[in-house]
Amino acid sequence: MPDPETPQAPLAQNPVTIARRQVEALIPPEKRGPGWDRHWRELEAYADAAMEGAVGDWTVNPPRG
Repeated sequence: MPDPETPQAPLAQNPVTIARRQVEALIPPEKRGPGWDRHWRELEAYADAAMEGAVGDWTVNPPRG
């Protein structure tokens, strides 16, 4: 019987999510910085978009002025 606590892996799992789990297994929560979750969520979103075949430039250029 599968463990209900363990999320089931989709066929093409986000590589950033895999990396996050590996890193979080080594770094205790008290050692993580204030932007930890946001950093990982942003990277996961970029990887998800790439895996879905998103086309276009993902960079943000600051306004010149």
